[in-house]
Amino acid sequence: MKNRSEKIRPGIYLVVDPSMDEQNLLEKLKLSLDKGISMVQIWDHFKDGEQVESLIDEICSMCKPYHTPVFINNRWEYLKTTSLDGVHFDVIPENIDEIRKDTAPHALFGLTCENALDDVRWAAAHDMDYISFCSMFPSTSVSRCEIVRPGTVVEASKIFDKPIFLAGGINPTNLRELDQLKYDGIAVISGIMNSEEPGLAIDAFHKILNS
Repeated sequence: MKNRSEKIRPGIYLVVDPSMDEQNLLEKLKLSLDKGISMVQIWDHFKDGEQVESLIDEICSMCKPYHTPVFINNRWEYLKTTSLDGVHFDVIPENIDEIRKDTAPHALFGLTCENALDDVRWAAAHDMDYISFCSMFPSTSVSRCEIVRPGTVVEASKIFDKPIFLAGGINPTNLRELDQLKYDGIAVISGIMNSEEPGLAIDAFHKILNS
């Protein structure tokens, strides 16, 4: 069995919006998995009356043959009742020790960071499996995030020795602007899930990431 850190692969970290039409969501997810993505996060944006646990388990079932870990955004309680692999926190949780005791030992944990390096230090001290910086560029999907300075990512790589992802407004046009930074992958939502041709969007991202 892989240890926790080996499950975090470099590449495209796809965030899916469960408020989308379910058939459309699942079709685009399947296409994305076939194209090769490293991880999936289910955004905490559920519709009223949605069968949340059923949808989570369907997404997990789709991702399992690809060995692609699935995270829930913030709602860590679902780790206890579904097949999720981990949780991604938007902010530092106050009760991380209790959460770890209440979830499986192999559960994966990620944290969004902005410009405050104290959050990066916290992530390192509390054994987070990865961090994600948001937002690298202006984005309607993550409008609450401040714009991350490139120097913050540079300093973070000296503090945090596990995978670092970049998120927020990233597209194939501006991805080259991040070439000077040390990172393991990018988190994308609208650039793929809102695309009429998500396969072509993934190909464009891969071409740059792999060059």
